[in-house]
Amino acid sequence: MSFYDKFVENKRLRRFFLLLIVIALFYLFRGMMSLFLLTFTFTFLSVQLVRAVQKHFPKVRPVWVIVPVYLVIVALLIFVIANYVPQLISQTVKMFNSLQKFYESKEVRSNPYLNVMYNYLQQINLDNQIKVAITQVVNYISSVGAVGFNIVISFLLSFFYTSQVEQMNAFGRQFLDSKYSWLFSDLFYYGKKFVNTFGVVLEAQLMIAVVNTALTTITLLFMKMPGIIALSAMVFILSLIPVAGVIISLIPLSFVAYSVGGIRYVIYIIIMIVVIHMIETYFLNPQFMSSMTHLPIFFTFVVLIVSEELLGTWGLIIGIPIFVFFLDILGVHSIGGNNKKRRIKLKKSL
Repeated sequence: MSFYDKFVENKRLRRFFLLLIVIALFYLFRGMMSLFLLTFTFTFLSVQLVRAVQKHFPKVRPVWVIVPVYLVIVALLIFVIANYVPQLISQTVKMFNSLQKFYESKEVRSNPYLNVMYNYLQQINLDNQIKVAITQVVNYISSVGAVGFNIVISFLLSFFYTSQVEQMNAFGRQFLDSKYSWLFSDLFYYGKKFVNTFGVVLEAQLMIAVVNTALTTITLLFMKMPGIIALSAMVFILSLIPVAGVIISLIPLSFVAYSVGGIRYVIYIIIMIVVIHMIETYFLNPQFMSSMTHLPIFFTFVVLIVSEELLGTWGLIIGIPIFVFFLDILGVHSIGGNNKKRRIKLKKSL
């Protein structure tokens, strides 16, 4: 038996080397990470929608489902960009200006509790850090064209894939009967693991972010807080960060609340965050992630810190799904262990 035949027979060894090659390829094409992740996210959600419709109407073709949905999404995006993006920019600028005035006001220095915070912020040189952050924001805005291009391309790719999902699946299965079927069977193995972990966790976190944002926005409306659109957008983005996002959003919300209604409004914000965190912990997580064993909070924060260092901003969003994916491969932390319906649903979506 040749070395090649021995290598093919050793399934564990060949899958290990294949995983290293895939990781190396993703590292080489890391500049296209946003395109890959956005395409996967849009495609996963749209395929799940098609499968949900076909569950009740089996004869419905995917294109009949996906075309109306994408047309509605495009119409909503045009409406939002034309009507709310200018308001979002204006409210964000006003919010930063009001926070800066509040930070530099005499009220902060006269209050003994706030004065302690003020002195601490002076020690860590907050002014320079804010300037650096603003510079980064400006650089990010300057690259918004590239981000918009990635979103448009990902949106189109997901549309083409989902509208022909049956043909794509049939075409992909042909590789499993090719001369190098072992290679594509291993890729299929990792692809199934990827969908079972990364896709489910990302989908669940997106649903949690939507619910958290809706609850926060309703509370802010009752409190008559300024810049609702900007604050809601910030809460939605931070809610995509597991566990830590809700806690991080407490800081800017508290500053805005104090500048509007004093310490009483800060207490309201803290109560709101605690209630939302309890809803997320005891209702949303079991509801959206019932098929997985939750990671300890310690590991969650460690993974977020490391993934942010390695992958930047994207690491805060995809770090946990990637970590769970590797744990699933190692057989340490599987997803969908006892949920047969979930496994069948995910297999059909491949």
